[in-house]
This record gives sequence, C-alpha cells and structure tokens, in this order.
Amino acid sequence: MRKVLYVPLDDRPVNLDDVITQGEAAGIRVVTPPARDVRNRMDTEAAASGSTLLATHSPVFGKPKFIRQFILDHAADVDGFILSADMLVYGGLIGSRRLRDEPAGVYPDYDPAATHMLDVIRHIKQAYPHKPIFVLDTIMRMAANTFVEGTTLDIYNETRSFAQQPRKEAADLAGVLGSYDVKPDGSRFEATVTFDKTHYYHARRHKLQTNVYILEQLARSGYIDFLAIGVDDSYIQGIQANEIALAERCIDEWLGGTGGHNPERAILLPEADGLGHSLLARMADRLHRRGRRTAYAIRYYGPHGSTIINAYEYMSLHDNLLRHIDIVGGQCETQTPDAEILVITSASQAAGAVSQLEANGLGRIPTLVIDCTGFVADKTVSEALLGTPYTGMLLGYSSWNTYGNRIGLALGMAHARYAYLTTETRPSSLAAAVNAHGSLLFKRFLKDYFYKVLAIAEVRAYSNAHALYTNVTANQHMRLFNAPADYAYLVELLRDRMQTHTRALAASHAFGIGTAGASAAVRRICADEWEVAEYAGASLEPDNPDFIWGRAFEITLAPQVSCSRR
Repeated sequence: MRKVLYVPLDDRPVNLDDVITQGEAAGIRVVTPPARDVRNRMDTEAAASGSTLLATHSPVFGKPKFIRQFILDHAADVDGFILSADMLVYGGLIGSRRLRDEPAGVYPDYDPAATHMLDVIRHIKQAYPHKPIFVLDTIMRMAANTFVEGTTLDIYNETRSFAQQPRKEAADLAGVLGSYDVKPDGSRFEATVTFDKTHYYHARRHKLQTNVYILEQLARSGYIDFLAIGVDDSYIQGIQANEIALAERCIDEWLGGTGGHNPERAILLPEADGLGHSLLARMADRLHRRGRRTAYAIRYYGPHGSTIINAYEYMSLHDNLLRHIDIVGGQCETQTPDAEILVITSASQAAGAVSQLEANGLGRIPTLVIDCTGFVADKTVSEALLGTPYTGMLLGYSSWNTYGNRIGLALGMAHARYAYLTTETRPSSLAAAVNAHGSLLFKRFLKDYFYKVLAIAEVRAYSNAHALYTNVTANQHMRLFNAPADYAYLVELLRDRMQTHTRALAASHAFGIGTAGASAAVRRICADEWEVAEYAGASLEPDNPDFIWGRAFEITLAPQVSCSRR
C-alpha cells in the first residue's frame, strides 16, 4: 500500500478522520502526526459572574515544532506529502486567525520562526526530489475566531461586517499591506467597537506574508509540486479582494498561470475544509495513474452554477467546481466523459437527478452527487437519493457546509476512488478499500443529513434551553456554556439518536442492509465492466459519536460498513 504523509489543517473530522478513510478507499495509507500535536480546541476555560459570561480563555493549538520533526523523521518512508501551511506555521486554522498585539517584520524576513517552519518543505524536496509535495494554504478569512483567546460572537460579527467593506485597490505586497485601513476614497475607517482593528490588521499582514513566502520562496523555486490556496469564509468584495488579486498575480507571474491559476502548479479558490480531500485525490492520481486525466461532465438540476454564489464565497458555484476539477487533476469533458457530476441546485429537480443517477448506474457511468440547494442538506433531495439503490454506487457525495466544501469532499472522494478502481487488481486490497469507501459514503449521509438536519435541532434546543449564562447561545460551545450534567446528557442524546439514524440509513433503499434488496458498491472498474460488492453490514460503536470541539456544529462519527462480493 502506498503511504502519504499528511499534515492536516486541524483535527476536525472533515480535515483528518475523513481524509484517512478516503485514503483507505483509494489504497493509500495516510500517515499523520500524533493526535496531541495536531489537536485544536476553542477556549477551554470560562470566567463568569452569576449568570453572565465574562470571558473565555485557554484554547489549544497544534505544535509546529513537533510536526516539523515528525515530517523529517518519516520523510524517507512515504511516497509523497500533503502539508498544511496553517498547521506548520500557526498550529492550525484557528491559530492562523489569532489577533496579534505586535506587527510582523518586513518581507521576506517578516518572521524567522515562521519561515523556519515553512523551510522544512525545502529540506524534504532537496532530500527526496522525486517525491511529490502538495501544500494547502489559506488566505485569512474575514471574521475573527469565536471563543478563542476571549473572542466573542460579537467580535466575529463585527469583524466580518467590517472586513466586507471595500478597500482601496492595491497592486503589490506593500500596497496591499497598507490598504487594510483605507477606503476606496482614500479616507480611513472609523474605530471599531468590539475589537482592536490594529490587532486584526497585524494578523492579516502576517498571514498574507506567509502566503507570499510560500508562493515565491517555495513554489516558484520548485520545492512545491502543487499548491492549493483556499480563501476561507470569503465575500464578493472587501478586505480579501486585494489579497486574492495579489495571489493570482503571483501565480501568473511566478508559476506560469493564466487568470490567476495554473492547473499544473497552483489553484486559488473559495474553500478550506475540503482541500485535504482534493489534494489526496490528486495524489491518488499521481501514485496510481501516472498522469492520465479523468474527464468529468457536469449536469445541473436547477439553476446553472454560473448564476449562484454562496454567501461565504466570492466565486460562482460553476467556477468553483471547475477549479476543484483542476486541483484533483481532472478535466471537463461534455462529449465522452469518464464520470459525471450531478449538481442539484433546486429541490424541485431532485427526481430528475435521481433518474439520471439510475440511468448512469445501468449504463455503468461513474457518478458523484453534490447537493447545493441551501446551507444544509435538503430533505426532499436527501430522501430522493435514499430512495434508490443506485445511490449506493456513488463514488462521491456531500452536502456539508459551504458549496466549496461540498465540492471538495464529494469530488475528492470520487476522484481518488476512481483512480484506484481503474488500476487495482488484488482481491484482498479491493475488499478492504470497498469497505472503507462504503463507510465514508454511509457517513456522508449519516452526518450531512441525519445529524446536520435532523438530530442537531434537538441538540441545539436542549443546549440553549439549559444555558448557564444569559448572554450566550449555548450550543456554540456546550462544554463551557452548559453544566457538566447537561453536557453529559447531550452526549448521550447524540449517541442514542445516531444509533437510531444508523439503523434507518442502513435499511434505506440506498444501502438496503439486512433487506432482500441490498444495494451494492462499485468494487472494481475494468473498461465498461464493473465488479460490485453488496452492502452487508453497518454499525456504529455506542461510544463513538462525540462533540469533538464541544459545540453542536461538529461531531466525530465513524460508522463501519462491510460489503461482500456478489
């Protein structure tokens, strides 16, 4: 089995657990630093006066020093690297957004400690020039953290609103760094209320210089084989606009790009939490297929993606999808595609999408589905998909979080799987991989729909009704804002409901586990012939689901699915 060293954005399941399972489904062992070194948490302590929360403090960040050493210690034993710059420099995504009391230095010597961490990329490329190194980086999101080093929801809301206001255009790095407090008419912004805007600007200036250092000192010099830059929590205008334009110019001038991207070297797009999936998919192509491109046709069911921009993104859904296809190493093809992407943008057309899914299954056309009908999975769409056994044959699916996240998860999952299905022949390897794929597909429905649409409402309602403090929304940090007994009850409630939902999902037509009409997963693809494996079992350990960050938004969830060859 191929091995890839992976440094995740943080330890949330979408960035860690799911990528590991994705690798197993594609015949890749994903090697990660110890859990303690990539652990990220919001504030773990609170100060209060009676029923009023005064402050929170003591977050947890990753440990870049130990991660750097882990990379050096394991570099000889792996076939490639996928490295998060945010984890390497800042200890994770929330660390990269920390408000800063002091300004950074002058580029390129803006922070010797940060560049020392990044230069591990140079060291391993020099030592192992033929091993691919893929890097994921992010342009700092508009909003500050919530409940990290005392930041509040009010700070989150004000920073996001403040950052959405247009800035004076700037072309070069010095100009962008100086543009943050300048309106288009040249005047300065008014004082902020809940946060110190100077500290916010310090954070942005540090992060942007990290972005440019990676582009110029590492990617331009050939130490990075492919760079994916995600614009986290973005908007159609505002403080990120100059940063995005600068990064695009760097890609064009230094990396041979056109229009701000180069499919062979670097892509920039609105996305963050799906980048691990996308780069693992590109790695699967590199290790299994040696460069042959998978061709995708895109079908929309509802408004065309060119007419849709998600509220947390600056790029249309269609352009975002095209950029994701570039990241994984695929190409768009309408005439003779290898696979089809069905994008549902209106619940009223779910039936049409399901009809196409079934036709693709009969015609042996590999398919993935992305639900882009709203902020969470749509009930009509989900129930339509769960009502057909051909859903069990999907190579990828997601309706989790932003549209960019959904694309990254679904396409990354499908692309990596397709690379493996069309190249692997060993029966034992195929058997292990189909179980991993079945588990990940099952999880996507169990989490994206059954939890995020159904179970979460009950969790939020109980948490908010039993808040310790009157000035917070308790479900945003249940470990701090609910009493220990109430938090324990919420964990048990979660586990009970997810057991019920696991049974319901297993028995649905999409999987048919334990019924006479069990569905099947694709086990191997050889030309137009498919080997399939029947869904035979699905289980969820009683103590498995948990609130990994102590909030309702995110849970750990690890269903185990087994398949048997027909």
